[in-house]
Amino acid sequence: MRRGSVMGVLMVLMGLVVMPLLVNGGGHDYGKALSKSLLFFEAQRSGVLPNTQRINWRSNSGLQDGKASGVDLVGGYYDAGDNVKFGLPMAFTVTMMSWGILEYGKQMAGSGELGHALDAVKWGTDYFIKAHPQPYVLYGEVGDGNTDHYCWQRPEDMTTDRRAYRIDSEHPGSDLAAETAAAMAAASMVFRTHDPAYSGELLNHAKQLFDFADKYRGKYDSSITVAQKYYRSYSGYADELLWSAAWMYQATNEEYYLDYLGNNGDSMGGTGWAMAEFGWDVKYAGAQVLASKFLMQGKAGRHTAVFERFQQKAEYFMCSCLGKGTRNVRRTPGGLLFRQRWNNMQFVTSASFLLTVYSDYLSSSSARNAITCSSGSASPSELLSFAKSQVDYILGDNPRATSYMVGYGSTYPQQVHHRASSIVSIKVDPSFVSCRGGYNTWFGRKGSDPNLLDGALVGGPDAYDNFADERDNYEQTEPATYNNAPILGVLARLGGGSGGYNQLLPVMLPNPSTPAMINPPNSTPHPKPSLPAPVTQTSSPIIVEQKATTSWRYNGRTYYRYSTVVTNNSGKTVTDLKLSLAKLYGPLWGLSKSGEAYAFPKWLNSLPAGKSFEFIYVQAASPIDVKVSGYTLV
Repeated sequence: MRRGSVMGVLMVLMGLVVMPLLVNGGGHDYGKALSKSLLFFEAQRSGVLPNTQRINWRSNSGLQDGKASGVDLVGGYYDAGDNVKFGLPMAFTVTMMSWGILEYGKQMAGSGELGHALDAVKWGTDYFIKAHPQPYVLYGEVGDGNTDHYCWQRPEDMTTDRRAYRIDSEHPGSDLAAETAAAMAAASMVFRTHDPAYSGELLNHAKQLFDFADKYRGKYDSSITVAQKYYRSYSGYADELLWSAAWMYQATNEEYYLDYLGNNGDSMGGTGWAMAEFGWDVKYAGAQVLASKFLMQGKAGRHTAVFERFQQKAEYFMCSCLGKGTRNVRRTPGGLLFRQRWNNMQFVTSASFLLTVYSDYLSSSSARNAITCSSGSASPSELLSFAKSQVDYILGDNPRATSYMVGYGSTYPQQVHHRASSIVSIKVDPSFVSCRGGYNTWFGRKGSDPNLLDGALVGGPDAYDNFADERDNYEQTEPATYNNAPILGVLARLGGGSGGYNQLLPVMLPNPSTPAMINPPNSTPHPKPSLPAPVTQTSSPIIVEQKATTSWRYNGRTYYRYSTVVTNNSGKTVTDLKLSLAKLYGPLWGLSKSGEAYAFPKWLNSLPAGKSFEFIYVQAASPIDVKVSGYTLV
């Protein structure tokens, strides 16, 4: 009973594109769906539950995890409907939760869910810190899928083998170590303003884990062989190394990781594999989207040609999902992306997230406003609209009028393939549930689960929109953490709107604290050319401040990335702003062209009193001349 990705031919998914049969005009409460999605992670918690626990039918479990190996491995998440802690999908889950927060944390804060999202990430990273006791040691699994699947017990009653399995320098696992590094790096950015000390600790672990993954190469399931039947690494580890390098670059801004992406993009398949799948096993599309983001931010530098190839493959993914590519992802008659019968939902939510963030990257870029597919172009709004259609299908706009999120809508799965939710809570009936007794009493029981697994996304319908709500139908009724993790950001985006944010600029999560300066031990600073002095230009009531934020050498020339902040220093709102730019020789992001002048970016219509916005440009020259040529105060 496993939700694995069987790659077959790694390159693409083939299938027919069929238009949806059903269009439901009713809207959805994305904020409510986001709240429920976060509740699901509380139901998946292992260890000592906090007093803030909201899923109160769960209790403490796995309290001896790691003890036999002399290490504390209490905590973390159960991956799905079983009681095993699998490191690879858990790490991917945390990476995707963190990515959603980094892109759409302000929208989460607006709906009151940012705190719960941070808690969900930290529950995972606290465990990873324990699982990484030495630089070249990482525990990647607790429990054994074979013995676990023989039993049907709530986690509080577990009698199954809780052996811990690890990778080390003699038994490597580059995919596992790299994905865990990505999770730690992404989470370090999430906590940078909320908890600088914790952020620094995560980043130190991330650096060590990336070094471990790259230095001692090998597939993790060759070292942790008990994982092969459940989470086999079909794609190998090259995709995780690229994906992890992208996250390390974002978290550290160190050119070493940017160079790693640029120097290895071709040889490791990042610029070669044209993917139509993204998930816990296959990370190429995610790495390609992140590399595209760096390109659109003007950060690619001397690796621009390589990053452009990354972007071509990222857009191949988008075109394949939209049905405009050379080989498109199959869809059900009702319009749902379909990859495989076994937990297809994981691919739907992950694709929806990539479509959503790429849409916002394009909208934030002044250089590009569409992608080119073999069957025509696609605008950012088209990408977002298609992602929305997938979410709406999940929430009930489908031929069965069924929500595949437990607890959302009037009709949703009642017999979820999930040990804890299908057995009466230990708080209601503390009688011990034995290994086989659980099968005899609870597994085959016809009727709704005694505990509501609020927010869980189950495996979903088959290729023809059919779905059997039966507990033994694990292919369709089992949920998983990596189904829910990617949809968090999409739900926040759909519920909160773009809100005038530029996704190519750093997202500062709502918190007044000041970030700490992080200097991990053994890190070697890379020499940089000296940066030009900041330039401030005032044209009351508009203040323009420019500074170079980074630089690099390429073909004997020094290139600078300039940040320009425009501030409304008046007591009124500024509209119809016009800027004249002189001595601009390179690409620019964050402004819209308006005749001979430049205007607010697409995502901004006005600038309230005291507020600022930023645009950036790259060139091998001193800062441009910026003049305010027009504005209106209202």
